[in-house]
Amino acid sequence: MSIRGLKKKQPKTFKVKIITVDAEMEFSCEMKWKGKDLFDLVCRTLGLRETWFFGLQYTVKGMCTWLKMDKKVLDQEIPKEDPISFHFLAKFYPEKVEEELLQEITQHLFFLQVKKQILDEEIYCSPEATVLLASYAVQAKYGDYDPNFHEPGFLAHDELLPKRVLRQYQLTAEMWEEKITAWYAEHRGIARHEAEMNYLKIAQDLEMYGVNYFPIAQSKNHTDLLLGVDAKGIHIYSINNRFSPNKSFEWSAIRNISYSEKELTIKPLDKKAEVFKFFSSQLKLNKLIFQLCIGNHDLFMRRRKVDSIEIQQMKAQAKEEKARKKMENQRLAREKQLREEAERAKEELERRLFQLEDEARQANEALLRSQEAAELLAEKAQIAEEEAKLLAQNAAEAEQERQRLEITALKTKEEKRLMEQKMREAELIAVKLVKESDRRAKEAEHLKQDLREAREAERKAKQKLLDITRPNYPHMAKYLPYSPTDTRDANFDKGSIKLDLKDTDLKRLSFEIERERLDYLEKSRRFEDRLKELKSEIHALKLEEKQSGLYC
Repeated sequence: MSIRGLKKKQPKTFKVKIITVDAEMEFSCEMKWKGKDLFDLVCRTLGLRETWFFGLQYTVKGMCTWLKMDKKVLDQEIPKEDPISFHFLAKFYPEKVEEELLQEITQHLFFLQVKKQILDEEIYCSPEATVLLASYAVQAKYGDYDPNFHEPGFLAHDELLPKRVLRQYQLTAEMWEEKITAWYAEHRGIARHEAEMNYLKIAQDLEMYGVNYFPIAQSKNHTDLLLGVDAKGIHIYSINNRFSPNKSFEWSAIRNISYSEKELTIKPLDKKAEVFKFFSSQLKLNKLIFQLCIGNHDLFMRRRKVDSIEIQQMKAQAKEEKARKKMENQRLAREKQLREEAERAKEELERRLFQLEDEARQANEALLRSQEAAELLAEKAQIAEEEAKLLAQNAAEAEQERQRLEITALKTKEEKRLMEQKMREAELIAVKLVKESDRRAKEAEHLKQDLREAREAERKAKQKLLDITRPNYPHMAKYLPYSPTDTRDANFDKGSIKLDLKDTDLKRLSFEIERERLDYLEKSRRFEDRLKELKSEIHALKLEEKQSGLYC
């Protein structure tokens, strides 16, 4: 067979681009492929077995619609582009995510889609719940919180909160990160699939979760209502309130749903109940609503039946997988704990080693400082020793000087005492001399008086003698007739002797007085000389005392 023949037999293909929430894929499809062929290829590529929740969505003329599984891809009203873009999204939502979502890939795709719907505000969520959901999203992405690794600002490039919440509260990005991190730190030990499942379990309780809204009207010319289709049934809302439905039809209470052109009819199971009719703007919109109703109703009835063998096998595998992953997570958690303990022990050892090295370094520095200090102290000790010797020498000299001064002071005191004693003696001698002088003066005065009296007596005696010796003895004889001559001569001789004695005494007395006067003058001269000597000595002692005071 020729190469040209092989080329002719090769089927014609067209390219499609499949966009999931977090990835893009391109496939080459055969021209004859139906929607189910392309859908199965995508599911096989993703490893997805719970295919009944998903579909391929595309947009044409501003309306989102789903690729039909039983028709050829190219026969459907798809965009004329190359490659043709389809979004692989969840078309139907489970009532209870924990029971129905068996595969991790299914959980992960639902988690990404619901998270995007919350951030795009297609599902309303309170600010408090958004922070909690954001913390689970961070746990799923980053794992356990580690303050050493997850430093402030690590969430700066992650979109975690709806813009409505950010506008509603005047908080900085750092404040929001702090709030999210506070919850995030409490999720320690939760695996990624567990964090995503916790996220979905919170999200499934939100009023707008899993609801597809379509504008409808009770008359042809007005659009004043919203019709919502979800896993539990059909709900009618007012145009401004998507939280609380005005009327609800559970799937178990609906007998039939039909549409004709722009009219769609809901017939309750109770035949007596009123049939609800509404109008949409386009026939395509009624077809889309009808498809969603059929799919959700089928899943509703399927949940209430016994699981098929495939579902039972999937649940058993999922259970085993969860048990295995639980054990694996426990083992990993244990290993992680041991590793963290080992790292902490290592850090402690490193810290201790660093501390010991630091202590050793400090000890070496202290040793060097001690050696330097010892050298300085040795020098200071030598200087101090020399100073001590000098001070000892000065102290000895000072002691000698002090002793000399004490001796000098003692001598001075003794000499002063002696001088004072001599002065007192001199004063006593002076007093005695004064007294003696006074006494001698008085004696001299008395002697002079006696001398004067003696001289007067001598004069009188001489006068009397002269009077007696004059020639008038006859006159005297008549008065002395009975006196013999021998007797007169004897008396005369006695008087002469008496006079001679008197004169001798006077001379002797005068001589003694003169001699005593001379002795007195000699003593007075000697005393004056002694006083002068004492004054000189006292003056010299005073000078020595002044000099000693200046020296001290």
